Amino acid sequence: MSGRRRLVQAPLRGLSLIQVRHVATVSFGEAAGDTARIYRELERDFGVLAPPVALHAPVPELLAASWTTLRETMLADGRAPRAAKEAVAAAVSAGNECPFCTTMHSTMHDSLSLRPLPRRRTGAAGPAGPAAEELSAWIAGGGKPPFEPELLPELAGTALCLHYLNRVVNVFLGPRPLPPNAPAKAIGPVLRVLIGLMRSSARAATAPGASLSLLPPAPLPADLDWAAADPRIAEALARSTAAVERVGAALLPEAVRAAVAGALSRWDGADPGLGRAWLDAPLNELPPDERPLGELALLTALASYRVDERVVGAARQAGAGDREILAACSWASQRAALRRVRHLLSDD
Repeated sequence: MSGRRRLVQAPLRGLSLIQVRHVATVSFGEAAGDTARIYRELERDFGVLAPPVALHAPVPELLAASWTTLRETMLADGRAPRAAKEAVAAAVSAGNECPFCTTMHSTMHDSLSLRPLPRRRTGAAGPAGPAAEELSAWIAGGGKPPFEPELLPELAGTALCLHYLNRVVNVFLGPRPLPPNAPAKAIGPVLRVLIGLMRSSARAATAPGASLSLLPPAPLPADLDWAAADPRIAEALARSTAAVERVGAALLPEAVRAAVAGALSRWDGADPGLGRAWLDAPLNELPPDERPLGELALLTALASYRVDERVVGAARQAGAGDREILAACSWASQRAALRRVRHLLSDD
């Protein structure tokens, strides 16, 4: 990492973490063990201390899971061009009404389209890869993927990653990659700096599989059988999925998890809208003291844009701390992401 990059990255660390709301953060200087390792890897491989990943730090296993998924699907050298992954990420984010992620990934895609990165990957797809319009249509409507089968683990893995991250970002970050109270007109200069750092990282070799040691081995769930064609992607997703499940089982009441699982089993992927009938029915089945955490988890899974101070505050009043709040949002986001990608691939 060049000294010039470090000079830019260092002051951005605090500006990244100050964007996180509802939970405490772990500063770069306070980070230890795997948290410190992941922070360093974020700056090396992604370009910045990305708030969507760093916000998980109060629960280190969730931090490791989110970073492993992002790094191995989107960033590590593989067969699919980075521009194609950014197109998928932008399309998923737009569909999930996540303006923060839509801004970042659409801007990165536009930058890569105008100034493509050199291709280093052995056996990779052609320089252009699948067209962004075709990828966006696939994300929106499903059907036969518009690319060769060997690209499916990376591109469907990117979709899974963003279906997860969009939900936690809608809960814990604002609509733009800016510190609180920053003027909207600052977005242009900020994006130029962030995209410049991200491009700098993307130009460097990013060793596949380097994040796997953060989490123990785990079997590949049936919901992720589409990843089996790429052992590295399969291993990364198996480990990260198992980690989130472990945290959910340890920190969330069984009845809350059952309520979310039941709602997702009936969900067709559409926005449930602003009404409460779909929400109140499963909540009424919960013990009163578990309903606030249940509401947070259900909204995160099916309508994350509706989570606000009232919802998080009610969960806190019912006894949830940062770890439980993060666990509810992470576990619900993962279950929803798995469901959405299964929908996406069901017509293939």
